[in-house]
Amino acid sequence: MTTSKAGDLSAAALLQAAREITAAAASTPLRYFRASFSVEQKADESPVTVADRETEAALRKAIVERYPEHGILGEEFGGEHLERNIVWVVDPIDGTKSFISGSPLFGMLVAVLRDGRPVAGIIRMPALNECYAGAAETGSDRDGTPIACRKDVPLDRAFLCVNEADRLMADHPAAFERLMATGRYRRFTYDCYPYAQLASGQVDAVIDLNLKPYDYLPLAPVVEGAGGVITDWQGRPLTLQSDGRVVAAASAEIHSALLEILAG
Repeated sequence: MTTSKAGDLSAAALLQAAREITAAAASTPLRYFRASFSVEQKADESPVTVADRETEAALRKAIVERYPEHGILGEEFGGEHLERNIVWVVDPIDGTKSFISGSPLFGMLVAVLRDGRPVAGIIRMPALNECYAGAAETGSDRDGTPIACRKDVPLDRAFLCVNEADRLMADHPAAFERLMATGRYRRFTYDCYPYAQLASGQVDAVIDLNLKPYDYLPLAPVVEGAGGVITDWQGRPLTLQSDGRVVAAASAEIHSALLEILAG
C-alpha cells in the first residue's frame, strides 16, 4: 500500500493519510472493548468512556504531527482552527452504546474537508477488522477492494435501513408511517455500519436523524465514492451546518423517492 506524503494535498493523498492514521489508532478502542471500564454521561445524556477520549487523542495527535496547518473538529475535544482551508472531522467511537454493550458494530469515523465540503472519508470498524474508504476522485473500497452501490433496484424491492427508528417515530410519526410502507425490507439500525453496507451493495438506503457533523460528514465520501447519493432531508449537500437529518441511497431514483416520502 502506498504511503501518503504530507506535501500532497490531493483527495487521494488525504484519503490515504486518513487510512493510515485510523489504522494506527484502531488498537486503542480494542484495548477496552469487552473489558471493564467506567461509563460517564455527557450533558446530552449520551455515554462516553476513556476509550472515546484516548482514541480521539491518538487521532488528533497523529493528524497534528502530519498536518500542523490543518484544523480539527472532534466529538470529545471540540474544534481547533476551523477557519482553515482543510479541516479533519473525527468521531473516535461512533456507536458508544454498541461499544459499551460488547457489540462489534461501533466505528471510527474520519472526514477531511476542503473549503467546508468532505472530500475524503473513512468508516473503520476496529472489532470487525474492516475499513471502508472513499473519495469522489478515487472511488470507494473495503480494505483495498473496490466497492459500489447496487443499481437497478426499484424502490418497491429495496432494502431500507432506518437508523434511530424510535426517535424518528417520536419526532416524525407521519414520515415514519410512510417509511414503514416503503420498500421490500426494512430494518431498524444504528450508527455508521449501515452506510458501509450501502456502499458495499448490500442494502439500498439509510434514513437517519439527530446526527452531528462528526457523525455524518465522514460517511458522505464513502457513499458518493461508491456511486450513491447522500444529502439532508431537503436534498442539500452535507456540510458542517447541516441539521443532522440524512438520507442516503444507492441510486438517484431511490433517493428522490425517499425525499418525497419524508416530505409528505
